[in-house]
Amino acid sequence: MMPRSLPIPLAVAALAAAAPLLAMASERWGGLNPCLLCLWQRWPYWLGAVLALLALWLPRRPMLALAGIAILGAAAAGLVHVGVEAKWWPSPLPGCAAPAAGGARSVEDLMNSLAPAPAKPCDEPTYLIPGLPVSMAAMNLVYALGLGGVALLASRRQR
Repeated sequence: MMPRSLPIPLAVAALAAAAPLLAMASERWGGLNPCLLCLWQRWPYWLGAVLALLALWLPRRPMLALAGIAILGAAAAGLVHVGVEAKWWPSPLPGCAAPAAGGARSVEDLMNSLAPAPAKPCDEPTYLIPGLPVSMAAMNLVYALGLGGVALLASRRQR
C-alpha cells in the first residue's frame, strides 16, 4: 500500500535537488552561461538534498535541521551574488571579473592569459523570465530562504 503523503525529508531532498537541476537545464537548453558565483550556489543544495535523504534512515530532527542549514548556505551565496550584481560590493571570487588586459605586453600575451572557455562576469545579472526584473541570483535567494525555512520548521515538528 502506498503512503498517503510524501515523507517530508524526501520532499525537501527533491526540492533541494530541483534548484541546481533547473539551473543546469537553463544552461543546456536555455543557452545561459553561469558565472562562478552561480556555480558556488549549487553545492549547498546538493548537500541539503543528501542530508534530507539521510533523514529517512537517521534521526530525522537533526538531519532535517542540518539540511535546512545547508540550504540556507545557498541563500547566503545568493545574497552575496545579488550584492555583486547590484554593485554593492565586489565579488569575493577573483574569477568573477571580466577578462582584462592586466600586465599583457602583446596581443599574444593577452590571448595566452585568457581562460579556455570565457566566463560570465558575476556582476552581470541573468534574467530567466523576459520582462521580469528579478535575476536568477535573486530568485535563488528567495527559493533557498523558503526551502531552508521549511526544512528547519519541519525539523522542529519531528519527534
